Amino acid sequence: MFEADEEKDHTPAFEEAMGKLEQIVKQLEENEVPLEKAIALFQEGVALSKLCHDKLENVEKQMDQLMDPSGETKPFSVQGDERE
Repeated sequence: MFEADEEKDHTPAFEEAMGKLEQIVKQLEENEVPLEKAIALFQEGVALSKLCHDKLENVEKQMDQLMDPSGETKPFSVQGDERE
């Protein structure tokens, strides 16, 4: 029972989440999955995608702070970034 609680509280690392997301996409693209399972996989994929996005935004904020010698946070832009 303790292990199940640990799994619920486990937030996967970025690489782990991306790997699982890739598996879900591959499964949805290649296999004939029943509708109910496809919906569950899609929902899990959306959650993993959000998790990865949030982790990347957090790293971006950390990089902004590290790169600015004054300690002030300034916007970080990537070529093709839609937020510009």
